[in-house]
Amino acid sequence: MMERAESGQKLYTRLRLWEFPDQYVIEPTDGSAGAPLAISRKDGSMSLIDQVPHCSSVRVPKIQTIFGVVGLLKLVVGSYLIVIKDRECVGSYMGNQIFKVTSLKVFPCDHSLKSTTTEQKKVESEFSALLSVAEKTPGLYFSYEANLTLSAQRLHDLGDESKLLPLWRQAEPRFLWNNYMMEVLIDNKLDPYLLPVIQGSFQNFQAAIGKEIVEVTLIARRCTRRNGTRMWRRGADPDGYVANFVESEQIVQMNGFTAACVQIRGSMPFIWEQIVDLTYKPKFEIIKPEEAPRVAERHFLDLRKKYGSVLAVDLVNTHGGEGRLSEKFSTAVQPVICDDVRYVHFDFHQICGHVHFERLSILYEQIVDFLEKSGYLLVNEKGDKLKEQTGIVRTNCIDCLDRTNVTQSMIGRKMLELQLRRIGVFAAEETISSHANFDDSFKIMWANHGDDISIQYSGTPALKGDFVRLGQRTTQGIIKDGINALVRYYLNNFADGTKQDAIDLLQGHYIVSVSRDMKAPSQAGGLESVASFPLAFALIMFGFLFALLSLRQVPYDMKHLFFSLLWASFTVGIAAFVRANGRIFCNRPRLHKPRQ
Repeated sequence: MMERAESGQKLYTRLRLWEFPDQYVIEPTDGSAGAPLAISRKDGSMSLIDQVPHCSSVRVPKIQTIFGVVGLLKLVVGSYLIVIKDRECVGSYMGNQIFKVTSLKVFPCDHSLKSTTTEQKKVESEFSALLSVAEKTPGLYFSYEANLTLSAQRLHDLGDESKLLPLWRQAEPRFLWNNYMMEVLIDNKLDPYLLPVIQGSFQNFQAAIGKEIVEVTLIARRCTRRNGTRMWRRGADPDGYVANFVESEQIVQMNGFTAACVQIRGSMPFIWEQIVDLTYKPKFEIIKPEEAPRVAERHFLDLRKKYGSVLAVDLVNTHGGEGRLSEKFSTAVQPVICDDVRYVHFDFHQICGHVHFERLSILYEQIVDFLEKSGYLLVNEKGDKLKEQTGIVRTNCIDCLDRTNVTQSMIGRKMLELQLRRIGVFAAEETISSHANFDDSFKIMWANHGDDISIQYSGTPALKGDFVRLGQRTTQGIIKDGINALVRYYLNNFADGTKQDAIDLLQGHYIVSVSRDMKAPSQAGGLESVASFPLAFALIMFGFLFALLSLRQVPYDMKHLFFSLLWASFTVGIAAFVRANGRIFCNRPRLHKPRQ
């Protein structure tokens, strides 16, 4: 199972960061007596040193405690050190503490900027400003001893030699959030400083069933291959990697037994987009429809290699724009349908509406044979594998958030009941709902899991969360959904473009050029250079106010009728212009150069 790392060098668990005028020095303070790491503030070059430099009245360093080094990011001229400034222990797994990052901090190594051109300084400033957005990245987790990037089954199957490797070398690259940022440290062979970090969720609880204590853990691992925000990362890339791809693993432990089941979610695997334009629901656009079967084939081939057989559950609407996407998905996947790949369409909104989510039992009846056949991991107290999972359920809606969360929690519940019956805790007809405390904890765990994933992709907690959390739809939950939907609209249109740039920079999807003639990423010409939604909104309100004031004066002087019509026409004209040119008023990503 997920064991402690047995490599020759352990990861440092507590460090002291010294800020000298010319360098940063990171000193291990966890009792390991490791060599301090010096990082130049001029260019980010690093090396191990024998001891922390002597402090004098001239060299008075600022000192603070940190809990890990995330990595180093190089921009146009300077480099930027990213560290974990604060953490929170959120539980333990297999005897290993799991921590959530509560504060990231970026330290610039940019003294070389003093000798650069004005243009380079401007470009550097543009890029470095994105790092303040990166500091607010939600849902980051790590462990100094446990490999969080691998499922329990994959970790169990690791060979003895692999288990002796440093954690970063055991890690699954697609779930390693700081994979790109670690490259400089890897090149310098700094294994004790290389701390793997995942983005996702970690939830667990303990509950009593009779005299038995059951511990349930739910881990989400977000793939970095096509990471991004809700409207700016849709569909798949030409290689078949999809947006919002998340692996969710539910693990139960009791009496020495461990059982685990993995599910995945991800955007529909062909090239499509939904570019924000100030409308509430922008139009879906299928790009290169003739390429859809090839992209889908690559996607499902990759899934089969990693997980075995695949059951794709498509929850989107049959009609409207969603219907076009669903039809394309169904058509694109037909060439790969075989004994190992199945496709099931379930129109969630038509069948369940907004309140009758218990009708998901209809879907369960369609897929129960696959769930029982693909199984789950089961390991006994001796570490022997009694069963293994041989297939995966892949669930999607449009965002792969709200409908997907409800559906995955239903599948998680059914699989946990199967596991508890197999271990001998449940009788043949016994269910989770028959144990009130256990049931409540299970619902809260999955609701929090869905909220974490949703916040990372859309900026708000999941919709329909009241059903997952309480087992029923509530008036308060419906009102909360309405508020979150409006918040999503605002973030999608006016904030997520910058956030997408920050993600692309951190993940290495955009590599900064060091050419002297490169232009700042925000430079734009024509109307785009002056377009501003706050300005447009102010003009509309200004016109509306004067139209209203003029209209109130009409009974006293008919000439005000002319002015009221004039201001009304001005207001309508500005509003129509904003509506017609919505895309240029939105906060869009500005980095387009892909990583080679």
